[in-house]
Amino acid sequence: MSLLDPIPSPVVHADLAALEWEPLLALVAGFAASPIGRGEILALRPSTDEEWITRQHQLTGEVRLLLTEQVSIPLGGLFDPTQLAAKSRIPEAALEAAELQAIARLANDVAAWQALLQSPPVRVVGKVPGLSALSAGLTQGLRPLAESIERKIQPDGSLADDASPELHRIRREQERQQRLIEESLRAALRKLSSDGATQDDVITIRGDRFVIPVRSELKRRVSGVVHGASSSGQTVYVEPLETIEKNNELVRLLEEEQAEIHRIFVALTRQVGGYSTALVEGARVLALVDSLLARARFARDYDCIAPALRPDGLNLAGARHPLLEKHLRTTGGRVVPLTLELTAEARQLIISGPNTGGKTVTLKTTALLAMMAQAGLPVPAESAGFPILSAFLADIGDAQSIEAELSTFSAHIVNLDRLSRLADAHSLVLLDELGSATDPEEGSALAVAVANYFRETRSWSLISTHHTSLKVYAANTPGVLNAAAGVDEVTLVPNYHLRLGVPGASAGIQTAERLGLNAGIIAAARQRLGSQQEDIARFLDKLHNELTALEAEKKAAREQQYALNQEKAKLAREGDVELRNRIRELEGKLASLLKDFEFQMRENVRAIEDRAAQQKLSKEAERRINRLRREFQESFNQTVVAHRTGADQGDANAEPHLLRHVAEGDKVLLKSMNKIAVVQREVEKDVFEVALGPIKMRVKRSELAAPQRAAESSQTPKYDPLAAARRQRNVHVSVSSESTDDMRMEINLIGRTVDEATEELEKYLDRAFLAGLPRVRVIHGHGAGILRRGVREFLKGHPHVAGIEEAPQNEGGQGATLVDLRQ
Repeated sequence: MSLLDPIPSPVVHADLAALEWEPLLALVAGFAASPIGRGEILALRPSTDEEWITRQHQLTGEVRLLLTEQVSIPLGGLFDPTQLAAKSRIPEAALEAAELQAIARLANDVAAWQALLQSPPVRVVGKVPGLSALSAGLTQGLRPLAESIERKIQPDGSLADDASPELHRIRREQERQQRLIEESLRAALRKLSSDGATQDDVITIRGDRFVIPVRSELKRRVSGVVHGASSSGQTVYVEPLETIEKNNELVRLLEEEQAEIHRIFVALTRQVGGYSTALVEGARVLALVDSLLARARFARDYDCIAPALRPDGLNLAGARHPLLEKHLRTTGGRVVPLTLELTAEARQLIISGPNTGGKTVTLKTTALLAMMAQAGLPVPAESAGFPILSAFLADIGDAQSIEAELSTFSAHIVNLDRLSRLADAHSLVLLDELGSATDPEEGSALAVAVANYFRETRSWSLISTHHTSLKVYAANTPGVLNAAAGVDEVTLVPNYHLRLGVPGASAGIQTAERLGLNAGIIAAARQRLGSQQEDIARFLDKLHNELTALEAEKKAAREQQYALNQEKAKLAREGDVELRNRIRELEGKLASLLKDFEFQMRENVRAIEDRAAQQKLSKEAERRINRLRREFQESFNQTVVAHRTGADQGDANAEPHLLRHVAEGDKVLLKSMNKIAVVQREVEKDVFEVALGPIKMRVKRSELAAPQRAAESSQTPKYDPLAAARRQRNVHVSVSSESTDDMRMEINLIGRTVDEATEELEKYLDRAFLAGLPRVRVIHGHGAGILRRGVREFLKGHPHVAGIEEAPQNEGGQGATLVDLRQ
C-alpha cells in the first residue's frame, strides 16, 4: 500500500512534455526533506476537483506560515514503513536492529508533529486549522514505542545489557566465564613461555574459542586442540585441554545470548505491530507535510502566491516562468514579469511581434502556471486567477518525425486535428507560430480558420503568429484580443514585455540586420518587400513608439503625484504642529475663563446676608461649578478631536455660534446692527425674514444671535456674575433660569434608558430645587420595572431629595414616583 493518496479527478488531456511539467516538478521536489516528500511532489498532476485544489493551497499557506515563523517541522526520520508494518504483524517475525531504529525515528517525528499541533507556538495559535484537521486521525501516541526501542537498542545497533533481565544475567555469566578462561590460558602461557614454546605472549580467539599461539615445531608439547595456523605457517593456535570445558560453557552462554536477543527482537517487532496502523497513518501525514514544506520553500524562494479560482476569467500580473527564472539566476539575469488578462467575453489572445520577443514564453508561462494552480502548487506571480480547466492542449515546437513520415507542417496538422477534437469551453489551447511551415497565403488562411474554430468552441486560447491576417482577425473579431511581444531594440535581449490591445510587428528584416546578416541580402529583402507590408510595419512601429511615450508620461505623472502626496503629508504635519499650539492657547484661555467664572460665582454667594442660605447656595454652587467644569472640558476635548479628524464638517452641533432653534415670533439679535428684530418666517434653509420695526429684511442664520421667545417678558439687564466671562474674546456663555411659575411640577421619563433618564432627572431636580418646589412627580411608566428601579435608586442618593414614595393610583400608581425636595 502506497503512502501517496491518489489525485482526485486528474486532468486527463494535458501536454505535459510540451509544457515542461516534469522539469518543474523536479525543481519543486528539490526542496523536499525526504525521498517520500520528493516522490509526493513528482506524482502531482493538475486536478479538476476545486475543493481539493483549494485545500492544497490552504495547507501550503499554513506550512508557509510555520516556515516564516521559524517553527521546526520534524521530518528527519520520515520513510515509508508500510512493508515493515506488514512484517511486524506476522507472528514470531523479527525486525532487524536498523529497521527498528528507523521505526523509532519515525515514531519520534510523528509524536513531535502531534505535540506541535496540540501545543503550537503562541504566534501560530489558531492559524493552522487545515493542518490540525489533516492530523486529526493521529490519536495514538507513538512516544512509548520510540522510547522502548531506544532504551533497548544502542546507537550502534547492539542490544543494551539491560534490554531484559535474562540478557543481563547471561552477559554477566559470559564475563565471569571469560575471566576464568583468560586466567587458565595465562597460566598455560607462563608455563610454555619458560620452555620457549609460545610465539607471542597473547590470548586470541578462533571460532568463538579462546586459544594461545604456539610455535608450529613445538605444538606437540601442548596438550590440546589446534584451531588453525597463521598465514606463514610458523604459528598454530591451540586450545589447551584444561580450557576446553570452560570454552564449551562460554559457547553455550553465547548461544543463550543469541536466543535471548532474538526473543527481544520478536517482542519489539510484536510491539511495532501494535502501533503499525498509527505508524503508517503518521508517515502518510508527514509525507504530505513534507510535500507541503517543499511547496512552501519553493514559494518563499520564488516569491509565489496562492492563485484565485475564478470561472469568468484568466488573469496574470507580474507572472514569471519558474524554470526560466532558475536559469537566469545562474547567469545573473532576471525575468521581466508577464501581465495579461482574458475574460469570459474575450477568451482568445493573438500574440505577434518579432522573433526572440518572448511569444512562446508567454504561452508556456500561462499554461504552466495554470497547471501549477490546479496541482496545488503556488505560482510565481504578484496576482493570478484561473478558471478550472479540464484540458491543457499545446502545439508548440517542431514535431516532425522521419519514422512516422511526418514533415514539420504535417506534424502540426496532425496535432491540430487532435486538439480540435478535444477542445471545449473548459480547455486551454496554446498554438505557437500558427500557420507556419507552408505557403504564407494558404498558411495565413488556415491560421485564421483554426483560430476562429477554437473561438467558436469558447476555448481559452493563446496563439502566437507572424501573419498579418491573424492580427486583422483579432482586431475585427469580438472576443479576440491582440497583444504585442518585443525585444530590447538595442541589446536584442528578449524582454518578454507583453503589450495588450495592439498587434506587434514581426520586424524580421530589422532583426536580421541587427544580428549582422550580409548588408546586400538585407537591401535586396527590403526591395522585394511590398509597399503595403512596409506601411503596416512602419505604422506598427509608430504605434509602439507612441505607446512607449505614453507609458513614460504615465510614469512621470505617477512620480509627480507621489511628490504631491509627500508635500501634502508634510503640510499636514506642519498644520498639526500649528493646531497643537492653538489648542494649548485655547486651553489656557479656557482655564482663565473658568477661574474668573468661579470667582464671580463665589463673590455673589458671599454677598448674600442670610447665613443659612449662603451656606446652602455655596455647597450647591461648588457642586455645579465642578460639574460645569468637567462638562465644559469634555466638550472642549471632543470639539478638538472632531476638528482634527474632520468629523465636525457639516455638523450643526459642532458650530455653537449658530442658533439651532429659530421659530416664527422669536426675538433675535442682528449681529451686524446690534438691534433686536422679530422672526417673521423661514424663507429657505438657514435664511429667515425678520422685521426691524417697519423694515423687513432677509438674513442668514449665521447673522442671528440670542433669540428670546415672544412669550417671554423683557427684563432690565442687571449685573450677572458671569459678566467677566462674557467679556472674554470669542467666548459666548449664557445661563438660563426658570421661575416657580414656569417650572413644571412633573417630568416624564418614559422611553429613556436608565442613563438618559438619570441625566435628565438630575438637571430637572437642580432647577426644581433652585425654584423652591416642595414636591415633584417623576413619571417612569410600568414596563419591566428596570427604569423604575434605576430612577428610584438614583433618587435615594440625591442630595436635593428628602424622601420618595410611590404615587397613588389616581396619579399613576407604580408608573410614577413622588419626590419631596429639601427646603
